[in-house]
Amino acid sequence: MTADRRTDRRARRRTRGGDRTARPVSHRRRPAVRGARPLLAMALSAFLLVGVCAATGIAWDPLSGAPAQNATAHGAAAPQAAGPAPAPDTGTAAPQPEQSPAPTKGAAAKGNPEGAVDSGAGRPAGALPFDMPQPAALRSGEAGRKLVFAHYFTPYPLSLDNAAADNDYYTRNYLNPDGESGKHGRYGGLLRDRPLPVTPKSGDWEYANLQQEVRTARAAGIDGFTLDLLSLSGKNWDRSNLLMAAARSVDPSFKIMLMPDMTSLKTDDPRVLAGAIATLADASAAHRLPDGRLVVSPFKAEAKNVAWWTEVISILKTDHGIRTAFVPLFLDFGAHSGDFAPISHGFSEWGSRSYVGQESSTRDVQRAHGMGKIWMQPVSVQDARPNQGIYDEAGNTATLRATWTRAIEDGADWVQLTTWNDYSEGSQFAPSLHNGHAYLDLTSYYLTRFKTGGWPKIVRDTLYLSARTQFADADPTGDQSLVMSLRKGSAPARDTVEVLSFLTEAASVRTTVGTAQGGHDAPAGIHAKLLPLKPGTSAAHVVRDGKASAKVDLPFRVDHTVEVQDLQYYAATSGREP
Repeated sequence: MTADRRTDRRARRRTRGGDRTARPVSHRRRPAVRGARPLLAMALSAFLLVGVCAATGIAWDPLSGAPAQNATAHGAAAPQAAGPAPAPDTGTAAPQPEQSPAPTKGAAAKGNPEGAVDSGAGRPAGALPFDMPQPAALRSGEAGRKLVFAHYFTPYPLSLDNAAADNDYYTRNYLNPDGESGKHGRYGGLLRDRPLPVTPKSGDWEYANLQQEVRTARAAGIDGFTLDLLSLSGKNWDRSNLLMAAARSVDPSFKIMLMPDMTSLKTDDPRVLAGAIATLADASAAHRLPDGRLVVSPFKAEAKNVAWWTEVISILKTDHGIRTAFVPLFLDFGAHSGDFAPISHGFSEWGSRSYVGQESSTRDVQRAHGMGKIWMQPVSVQDARPNQGIYDEAGNTATLRATWTRAIEDGADWVQLTTWNDYSEGSQFAPSLHNGHAYLDLTSYYLTRFKTGGWPKIVRDTLYLSARTQFADADPTGDQSLVMSLRKGSAPARDTVEVLSFLTEAASVRTTVGTAQGGHDAPAGIHAKLLPLKPGTSAAHVVRDGKASAKVDLPFRVDHTVEVQDLQYYAATSGREP
């Protein structure tokens, strides 16, 4: 019976294949949660043994798509082709645990909740290929005017129930295709990755975990979070307030930019939204310009017209005494920027998630600057959404490097990492079970260049290894009926392992991909090497003058046969212990 159902399901998927490109093309999220895979228990155990480290980085430098192709980079290169414009929102509701813990009590915007412990760890010595400047150096002078924020998505904090990771809410319900009474079974479970597990805490554990996230982001050089305001009451609202307090307690200079989510908020009354914004603006962590104006950056601002937003801004000033710097984020910047220009301090967009077509960002920042507005550039890693049946081809770390390239070369004023922790769209920079700190550590390098104007000196050999755990055309054998298809305008799907090397001097890089062993010569600086994906695990190490230095293992096994479709890239760095 089971075999028959699977055969029928695969036949139905093949029939649908011809019109996959006609599916809704959304550059927004709002899913539910995903499925477990066989390596989950092993990976959880490994990460729990090591504990949780904090923070860091991202990357830059466009790559091409052929498995045997090389790319050497220390400057930015142009993207390869036109890509998709931001597309309409799907309107999917934000996920909530069916049995979520009770809201945190207390005045979150002020004080330090009793019993809370700031357990955020510092970055271990030698984690990065360069010596990271201190936060003060990145926040002063010209560097201090180039701001980097990470988009914080409140449904996915470090823990939802303060339980051990092998049986917490993420494992039981979000990573499990049968979790939450099977409501995510159609797409194999809501999530494919999760926050790096944390040890259960006593006292106000939610507050302590938020402090840890702030400390992790700060150590990476990030100036603050853009806070996705999904609702004006309930658990996400409580967590928003608590994050404001956590930021203040860890670092008064770490700021939270308020981002009302107009795909999710259920109010048409400008006075209601203005009141909620004013409540959060009471917190000292709320991001303001040097002239005192509160920065408000609504997601999908075009969901309301200019007159509606003008009223919100007016109410904030007249009823609450708050002057506003309005920085709308659009899903369609070109169609709405002209109308919004009179009320806006700056602009942003959600951006595309493939490494091709990024030249549209150059056009957009030029348009914003031509209007006398600042520009907040989106920088991303990847995008894969099982519950929406769609993904982008990120090209290993090519999208991360290409989007940082555009921010650096095009003269963006601010950057938004999209996202810090939206695991339902697979776009997280935050330390996670399957990526460790790799993407965040890479970001620290490009962030330093963005802020200081100079490339950091590479002082230690460091390798970054990335690959999927399955081939792009793998047909899941489980009960998953909705499979992801490539978003229109994305780069073609590819099956590659990427070895990204940061070397102090030229060296040989020895590689193992499944049973295939090889090597290549890599120059000093940054170099990307693509290898064909093969079943098994991957590893790489640096050899110079007959001596081995940096070594990295990607322990997640690649298989031809998979139960659940998972098209996110996994990553590891030699700068961290596995």
